[in-house]
Amino acid sequence: MFDDSTTQCLLFPEIFAKPAVLQFDQLNGSSDGGAILLKAANRGYGLIQALAGCLRDKRQAGKVDHSLRELLAQRVFSIACGYPDANDSARLSADPIHKMLLDRDPVTGRDLASQPTLSRFENSIRPRELYRLGEALADCVIERHAKRLHGRARLVTIDLDPTDDPTHGAQQLSFFNGHYDSWCYLPMMGFVSFNDEAEQYLCAAVLRPGNVTAAVGARGILRRLINMISYSFPGARIRVRLDGGFAHPDLLDFLDGETNLEYVIAMAKNAVLKRKAKPAMRQARRLSRQSGKTEHVYGEANYAARTWPQQRRIIIKAEIVRAEGKKPKDNPRFVITNMKQSSQWLYEEVYCQRGEIENRIKELHDLQIDRTSCSDFWANQLRVLLTAAAYVLMQELRLHAARTSCARAQVWTLRERLLKLGARVLVSVRRVVVHLPASFPFLTTFRQVALALGASPG
Repeated sequence: MFDDSTTQCLLFPEIFAKPAVLQFDQLNGSSDGGAILLKAANRGYGLIQALAGCLRDKRQAGKVDHSLRELLAQRVFSIACGYPDANDSARLSADPIHKMLLDRDPVTGRDLASQPTLSRFENSIRPRELYRLGEALADCVIERHAKRLHGRARLVTIDLDPTDDPTHGAQQLSFFNGHYDSWCYLPMMGFVSFNDEAEQYLCAAVLRPGNVTAAVGARGILRRLINMISYSFPGARIRVRLDGGFAHPDLLDFLDGETNLEYVIAMAKNAVLKRKAKPAMRQARRLSRQSGKTEHVYGEANYAARTWPQQRRIIIKAEIVRAEGKKPKDNPRFVITNMKQSSQWLYEEVYCQRGEIENRIKELHDLQIDRTSCSDFWANQLRVLLTAAAYVLMQELRLHAARTSCARAQVWTLRERLLKLGARVLVSVRRVVVHLPASFPFLTTFRQVALALGASPG
């Protein structure tokens, strides 16, 4: 069926009352009719334009058919639609909707770039440009929400978390990681959230070698984000939430040196911390014996590791875990903070809320941010940033789907409900008409998102 010389036809002669013939001959058809929403989302965001502005085209002008902006946009829109590889362009290059996304005539316009062209593009971007791309991504996201909130957020929260990106070839800087028990990269993802909003917006995606610790690179990422947030939201409190592995002396000293900044950071247990937790653990054991259930007690202590210049406040969650048929298990947890509120509130209402970041990272894996199959490390970093840009546009669609059935939908669901629409494109002298199914079940949601992104009712 992939040979163009083969008749694009399938026959089901017996499963219906009449023989059913499936013919793949709709030349002006597309299965991504809803992707017009991505174009509309980007128009308000200016994301692709900002990213393209970071690139310098060193090719000979007379031999260029596709600008760097077009190549970048083609990859971002394709990834959002579920085509993470450059070789997907073999089937998409003539797709009328994807041509429209790049401002080409959907019928007579030049086809999109081929796989070799896209692969050369991915391998041509060097570290300095990648650094600028990362800064542009963060700047666009923070500026977008500063405009949405009129710069009046009282609290901006930064969450960082690494994730594993398994490798299966000879990729540069792929190393074996004992924690994940695989050869991998270890990219760092950064998110920002505003006030009490549930959504965490992706603003940083940095690919790292597979053998680094969690804290490597975190200080640089945080410094840039803090500076951008302070500029866009003057007077807002900034809160940093980090999981275990980030409690590095260098990072803690940096955070302590920042003004108007709060932090809650998990810390691995050690002999001294377990000793400080003993009174609370005894109380938790007593409560657990009385109730026969899992119980926990909160406490706090001042603690200074040998490499720390001063003591810091440690929140203690002393927990006894009971499971049917198993012995009770001690499960003490520790969190470092410079905040003054009660231990229970800080642990449950501040630190535990960072767990939502796992759902955001799962969505990024659904977009296949781990499709880092290039041999060159920097080409893989570009792929990570392209996927991050696609995810930012998908989050913009979700933001405009408020008060609909897609208000908290995962990006995979958003794609299936809003983008994957069979479409037929007709072009006249005056306009382009995209015919979509009349029986589309999510028409109401699609209409609301489209109107929010600047469409006019017709």
